[in-house]
Amino acid sequence: MYEIKKQIYLSFSKTQKSAVCNYLRALVKRSLDLSADEILESFIADEKYYLDLQSSRFQFLEGVIDEQLFKSDTLKYIKECICYYNYKEKQRPIIEANKEFEKKKRKFLQEVKMSKDAPTKKQLYYYERLCKKYNIEPKELTSKLEARDEIDRIIKEYNDYYKNEIMEEE
Repeated sequence: MYEIKKQIYLSFSKTQKSAVCNYLRALVKRSLDLSADEILESFIADEKYYLDLQSSRFQFLEGVIDEQLFKSDTLKYIKECICYYNYKEKQRPIIEANKEFEKKKRKFLQEVKMSKDAPTKKQLYYYERLCKKYNIEPKELTSKLEARDEIDRIIKEYNDYYKNEIMEEE
């Protein structure tokens, strides 16, 4: 896509070229179900309409919109954008798998770090209160990870116990 950008719209300024290319790329992304020729026709028709109303954001296209060179450059860029988005769509499963792998890796590294850190005062206090509430003998917690897992286990165990007890009463 970047090589095509260097070859098209040679008479435009850098800002003009960028504006047209960004608009075309967004147009292609919105209308991937259309062919390149249909997207080109739609773009040219819209721009001619707005130029007639004198409210186009691309006033500089007024003299070149009907030229064959402009149409061929635009068609090249649209085709390149379509190829880019099709390629990106094919790469989606790989990208999603990489994201999932990185998420698991971050979680694992966080747990490794937690296993080396001492439990916080809040965790110890909460654990002691839970043990007191449910008449459990507290044990010595050596890490944040152990404290988290033990608190989760107590909460889950007693929530399940109370849910079953309530269901039996009904």
